[in-house]
Amino acid sequence: MGTTAANKNRAVRKEALREQLSHQGHVQHVVDLLDEVKDLSKALDQHELARYKVVLDTKLKLISKYLPDLKSVEHTGDEDAPIAIAAYEINWE
Repeated sequence: MGTTAANKNRAVRKEALREQLSHQGHVQHVVDLLDEVKDLSKALDQHELARYKVVLDTKLKLISKYLPDLKSVEHTGDEDAPIAIAAYEINWE
């Protein structure tokens, strides 16, 4: 598939968004919020828990924009040099 000017611009915008999101500290904020929720010395009512859930879910969706799940990563090869998979047998005798 050839690279068009539109595809190049789209890739540049995508990378800029990923960079912006990564600099906003979402991962650290999620860790901090989880520490607050798991603190048993602090009692939380249903409304507070619901707010934590909304914030955590939203942050996790943002994080997935620049740190995708491993199950969604696709490996493709060049048509002239496709990805090769080799299997080896190890004999432990």
